[in-house]
Amino acid sequence: MASRPVGYGLTAEIKGKMDAKYENDKEQEVRLWIESVIKEPLDKTVGSHENLGPKRFQAALKDGIKLCKLANVIMSPSKVKYNESQLPFKQMENINLFLKACETYGVAKTDLFQTVNLYENQNLWQVILTIYALGRKAQLKGYAGPTLGPKEAQKNVRDFTEEQLNAGQTVIGLQMGTNKLASQKGMSFGATRHIADIQVDEASKEGQAVIGLQMGSNQGANQSGLNFGKSRGILGADK
Repeated sequence: MASRPVGYGLTAEIKGKMDAKYENDKEQEVRLWIESVIKEPLDKTVGSHENLGPKRFQAALKDGIKLCKLANVIMSPSKVKYNESQLPFKQMENINLFLKACETYGVAKTDLFQTVNLYENQNLWQVILTIYALGRKAQLKGYAGPTLGPKEAQKNVRDFTEEQLNAGQTVIGLQMGTNKLASQKGMSFGATRHIADIQVDEASKEGQAVIGLQMGSNQGANQSGLNFGKSRGILGADK
């Protein structure tokens, strides 16, 4: 099968970003886990950590056989019947069988890679993430063999009685306001409320007789002595 043509422009940029996420350390963990589960080497190339990488990882899993063997051990007694043919469509069929087995086993569909991600080397990092998801699910399902990654969290379902649910409806949240702070207690209906909550009869009598400057003043210049209709000079002098 001919390899996928090299992408250009935006396609190449997206592929570059996906490749940048690839971590050889995570690949090594996945390799060691698969080998310990199926009890055979992942590929014939045995080398140092520097020899790891997407191309070698793809070559080891491309035919889907190792993945199906992995599923058969973890999901026992369920068995995935894979094909050892080297025909491209048979190899892609093996990969697809593995993905279906993972979904049936309980791995979230959003955690699964697509067949082309592996077979055409489109996103090998997603392949690693899928195997990690399978490792977490295996621990949750009680698989007693080698582990990969942390154990998947279990659901914490809580059941409330009808009485408890109804009791919650009588609680007024603080977002709706509160009656624990300042109120209009003691005020007459229609009376003015002061900023400091001081009632009118408690205010100083002398203070009530003072006219604020905002209201004007009768202590400055006035029209005393002016005749009605007569012009007023700038200095207030009669002409």
